[in-house]
Amino acid sequence: MPADRTALRPAVAAAVSTRRGIELLLLAFAAVLTTGALVLVEANQNQELTLTLLYLGAAYLALFAVAHLAVRRFAPYADPVILPCAALLNGLGLVMIHRIDLAKAATALSRGNPAPSEDALRQIAWLALGLALFVSVLWKVPDHRTLARYGYTAGFAGLVLLGLPAVLPSALSEVNGAKIWIRIGGVGIQPGEFAKILLTVFFASFLVSKRDLFTTAGKRFLGMTFPRPRDLAPLLIAWVVAMGVLVFESDLGTSLMFFGIVLAMIYVATERASWVVIGLVIFGAGAFAAWTFVDRVQVRVAAWLDPFSDPADATFQVSQGLFGMSTGGMIGTGLGAGRPDLVPLSSTDFIFTSMGEELGLIGLMALLLLYCLISTRALRTALAVRDTFGKLLAAGLGFTVAIQVFVVAGGVIGLIPNTGQAAPFMSYGGSSLVANYVLVALVLRVSNAARQPAADKGRAEPGAPAMGGTAPRTPLAEANTEMVSRSEVDTPPQGIPTPPRGRAQDGRGRE
Repeated sequence: MPADRTALRPAVAAAVSTRRGIELLLLAFAAVLTTGALVLVEANQNQELTLTLLYLGAAYLALFAVAHLAVRRFAPYADPVILPCAALLNGLGLVMIHRIDLAKAATALSRGNPAPSEDALRQIAWLALGLALFVSVLWKVPDHRTLARYGYTAGFAGLVLLGLPAVLPSALSEVNGAKIWIRIGGVGIQPGEFAKILLTVFFASFLVSKRDLFTTAGKRFLGMTFPRPRDLAPLLIAWVVAMGVLVFESDLGTSLMFFGIVLAMIYVATERASWVVIGLVIFGAGAFAAWTFVDRVQVRVAAWLDPFSDPADATFQVSQGLFGMSTGGMIGTGLGAGRPDLVPLSSTDFIFTSMGEELGLIGLMALLLLYCLISTRALRTALAVRDTFGKLLAAGLGFTVAIQVFVVAGGVIGLIPNTGQAAPFMSYGGSSLVANYVLVALVLRVSNAARQPAADKGRAEPGAPAMGGTAPRTPLAEANTEMVSRSEVDTPPQGIPTPPRGRAQDGRGRE
């Protein structure tokens, strides 16, 4: 009855808290930690507080206050933990960048040179741009499912961005031996950072439309069902793209990250371990071939196998990073009390070693825990949202963060060859920071759809049952875990006839 249904809507809205107050509290906690860390850095490094501390602190507070208001306005039911985790990582990265700025200024002064420009102030400008795009995505993409319509367009744009540095002259694209930049004048971007998001949208859309292709029957071997050879084409195309990036751009990190994201999304879509086995085997074969024929990869692998073989030249950066982390020990030297500036690129590729030196193993584990929270909350969103595209999109974005952190952290601690990737939200640089805030906005958009009550949507989710005159349904993200019997799972919905029980049917529907 219409009157009864209308009366239920306030009850539904009241049953699900937006939790924006929790998000605000966590953002305030992140702001307190960031401000306190900035004070410690300046006190230990300069024995005085400067106006830079005021500029950085005020800008950080203002920008994340705007971000919180945007979430409250455009995605009120979104996950309350993801943005504060990103903000805290961003704040601590800003602290370390400022700390290295102070060390570089002191070194320049001792040598009689002018102090270099401060990277921390430029990082605030990139943060402002990143949060501006964050707000724009929340505003202009009211429903994440509309992105599925532009899946192939996103895939084409992502491939163009991924391959563009390879065809540009080295003067415009190459830095430190890797052709991953587009540099015009004094401004440069890494298009691969944005390509990873566009390609995630494409693969989510593609896997939704072609899911049967990946789940089709195959041959059983070693307890797993392997796909037919003709069904491997999408995985082989992803492998060719990854190998192309590795060979023509000398970028091991982007190659590993891209192929890892594709493999993870295929596994989520099919739930078949055989895809993972096949993917790892062909990627391992391609990486071995690249190590055999690509000089830059050989140098990286040699430095990984023996980081102290040439500490004065080829392995200087890797060995200095390991020395720095060993100096930090369990609890670190303290913010502003170490020498992270002795490591080349200590505020970009090797910011993890800087954190490990001054915060110690305990602090480094806390940072990795924050990354784990972002990734697992994205995967939780994938479980909660009802549409398949949203599930694959949220899962793919969650795996994007996890794989990138694995590539960065694994490279600096010697688990895998160093890849030169930026740590999400922490490293100095605009491309990674801006792209990752777009990623967070998309995850929050999917999360909002997962937690939003049907009464607030004005219409039910596709595939979700319509509300009747009974008690309102709790959104999946808010529901308690329940044990369901096998018979209940196998019971078909109302209106769908069941096969006659007196006669058996085979897998093709024939009696």
